[in-house]
Amino acid sequence: MYSPLIWVFAVVLTVLGATVGSVKRVNEGNQALVERLGRYHRTLTAGLNFWVLPIVDELVIEASMREQILDIDPSNVITKDNVTIKIDAVIFWQILELRQAYYKITDIEEALKNLVVTTLRSQIGGMDLQEIYSSRAAINRSLSESLDEATDPWGVKVTRVEVQDIQLPESIKTALEKERASQSEQRAMEAEAAGRKRAAIENAAAIAESVDIISKAIRGTPKGEDILRYLVAQRYVEANYQLGQSDNAKVVFMNPRDLSEGLADLITTREKHSNNGDSGNGSRAE
Repeated sequence: MYSPLIWVFAVVLTVLGATVGSVKRVNEGNQALVERLGRYHRTLTAGLNFWVLPIVDELVIEASMREQILDIDPSNVITKDNVTIKIDAVIFWQILELRQAYYKITDIEEALKNLVVTTLRSQIGGMDLQEIYSSRAAINRSLSESLDEATDPWGVKVTRVEVQDIQLPESIKTALEKERASQSEQRAMEAEAAGRKRAAIENAAAIAESVDIISKAIRGTPKGEDILRYLVAQRYVEANYQLGQSDNAKVVFMNPRDLSEGLADLITTREKHSNNGDSGNGSRAE
């Protein structure tokens, strides 16, 4: 015969074992699902959870509720202008409702990968190659909105989508490089032509200003022509000296007198026009 004390001790041990066995710990940031006799019973949150009965209850899954990263392998996509490119992306996603994520879809990560590839092909297929490069931010935003709407029944939220790399065929790369080089060369030629034009305009303006200054300086001077001859002769000697210093110099014979006479005629003509204008103004004033 067992004494009553032994029976009490046995009952205490049984209750203690059942109590310890019914406690489940869930780590911070996670949740767990419990099924009772094969049916969903309740969701366990972080910390100690009591009364998960052995044999009757079963912990079927414990998953992270934090934001997660899923890298999508490169896949072939055909653009609107029939260019086949390889494009890969990375998505940031988070489980909001563990019960839906477990019971609504078999493999959540595989489902997300297939959904991203399908959505990418749909989005990129309606865009030209140039538009894809210039609108990457808009593509990311549109993908995020489409994926977030599609994953809502699964209890999952897609927080962000980033298109990482766009790989072009070698033939397209070569054509684009040639086009960029041609555009750069054309811009350089246009800039050089514009620079020459500005230089020519500035040079012509400087010559006109110099002639005007000389004509004013020698106006009414008895030895004006002698001064002109001296200036032309000085420039003539300097020019010949510079030609002589050049490695491929050529000898050019010029008559300084012809240059000075031509310049004198030019200044005389300018003075006549100036005087006629002054006298005309005076006549009108009277």
